[in-house]
Amino acid sequence: MNADTHVNMGAGFLILPSIDLRGGLVVDLYQGDYARETVYDDVAEAVANRFLADGASWLHVVDLDGARDGAPANAALVRKLADIVHQHGARLELGGGIRSAAVARAALDAGADRIIFGTAAVEHPEQVAETVRASGPEAVIVGIDGRDGRVATRGWQAPSEMTTRDLAEAMIGRGVIRFVCTDIARDSTLTGPNTPELDVLNRAVAGRASVIASGGVTTVAQLQELHRLGLEGAVVGSALYAGRLTVAEAIAATRTRA
Repeated sequence: MNADTHVNMGAGFLILPSIDLRGGLVVDLYQGDYARETVYDDVAEAVANRFLADGASWLHVVDLDGARDGAPANAALVRKLADIVHQHGARLELGGGIRSAAVARAALDAGADRIIFGTAAVEHPEQVAETVRASGPEAVIVGIDGRDGRVATRGWQAPSEMTTRDLAEAMIGRGVIRFVCTDIARDSTLTGPNTPELDVLNRAVAGRASVIASGGVTTVAQLQELHRLGLEGAVVGSALYAGRLTVAEAIAATRTRA
């Protein structure tokens, strides 16, 4: 690993509000089930402005149509969101349908500050490595989306035999230094993250890569525990839309080490 490559060692903690897009709408899928959708807003730009005004320095944007169908489907809207984010001096990470180095490059050129590989990390790992080489490790995240300890791909619809730990190790070998890890069973449930598994993975990759938690985060106390364990940050979605937590509260609660 190069000396100038950043790997978070728990000194800071990022709060990443999530904007999940489907058909141009801001939605939520319960446990990743496309048949259990809640539509939160029809103006994604307004949601982004609200989160940014509340202090967010990053937005976590997912093209759910792209994740399921294999190609970006909300590109024009994502470009608008990137423009808004940059006007606020913030940054945007994008996932969903990014399955090749060419698509990753196009997303970065369109304004994403870093992209998230999910399915491609399992099915076409060479595409991840190519993007790391071309754009640098800070531009790449690998999404480790797990169900019962196994990685799920293609918008969480296809189970694989690969374990979450095995995927992390394989991707570190390809130059990846950052993961966003989701326990699908916890996602959008408001029941809390799978902290024990996140802790195990974070310890396993410590000093080589950093971990961002996703799925189920609901309370300040949960965020503070993730911070205490040394994770880099947390994606927060349903709790914000349900009014259980605000971006400002989350940032204030994790400003210093718990």
